[in-house]
Amino acid sequence: MESQAVEWAQRLASGEAAPDEIDAASRWRKQGPAHEAAFVEAERVWREIGAARRVLHDPDIDYATALDALGRRRKAVSRRFLLGGAAAATVVATYGVANPPLGLWPSLSQLNADFRTAKGEQRNVNFAGDIAINLNTQTSLAIRPATAAADRIELITGEAAFKSSARGARTLVVLAAGGRADTDAGRFDIRYTMDGDRSPVTVTCFDGCVRVEQGGATAELRSGQRIRYTVAGMSGIAMVDPIAESNWQRGIVEFRNTPIVEVVEEINRYRPGRILLMSSILAQKQINGRFRIGEMEEVLLQLQQAVDANIRYLPGGLVLLS
Repeated sequence: MESQAVEWAQRLASGEAAPDEIDAASRWRKQGPAHEAAFVEAERVWREIGAARRVLHDPDIDYATALDALGRRRKAVSRRFLLGGAAAATVVATYGVANPPLGLWPSLSQLNADFRTAKGEQRNVNFAGDIAINLNTQTSLAIRPATAAADRIELITGEAAFKSSARGARTLVVLAAGGRADTDAGRFDIRYTMDGDRSPVTVTCFDGCVRVEQGGATAELRSGQRIRYTVAGMSGIAMVDPIAESNWQRGIVEFRNTPIVEVVEEINRYRPGRILLMSSILAQKQINGRFRIGEMEEVLLQLQQAVDANIRYLPGGLVLLS
């Protein structure tokens, strides 16, 4: 959705859009609040790109002052969403608080989480006394009321690894996007990046036994097994490499014949700012590599060298990849 919004914003801003393209853009925006919010944000980003170009090429502009002003505008974007006066703006603003376009700021549910990590941050916490949790970047967890037999926590968004030793009669239950994973003694990972139906909940078992339930379907995972589910249903069980799947817990991101569109999504989870992929052809090319989480700029350099990608850096951490 983000890429489509950027394409529409770019085309309309060019002044060369034909009448049928303008109508098509209007129909795309009217598909729902998510589309409208994404377009509004993409349009704002392109306005800032124009401002950045003027700063970079106009010798009469004070670069430092203009760049500082550009940064302040980016920080104030959520306030502009909230202060919209018209009814349409109010709808977009309300949606923007719950589901921030382009992921530029935490949603309300993320801000209200009991445990949360920022972009690029990882954190270890203890839950219910004897459960070890490792939160990956941009992850939010909320403690839910316990029952007589279970301790419950919800993954609002992000990725977290859970380790629970034998706890007698108590079970660990992790809720995520309408489903759940539970164990009496095990080590597992759950990932959910809150990107609609395109991004399923992924549950990977590293040790012990994990039971997964969603929409009436159930599955039981053992070490080295993974399953995915969405609102549409549950996948079959797949075998995975436990070492590779847990690399992030050791501060490593690894790509194995990974399409660049997925590489960009992964970089954006860790790197400050935002990378926008502007080429559908480039999106399907694949790369391999192993990188430290704190060195995401190295991935961009490899993209430039491996697939001859064109990289343009703009203020505010914005990068155009084409």
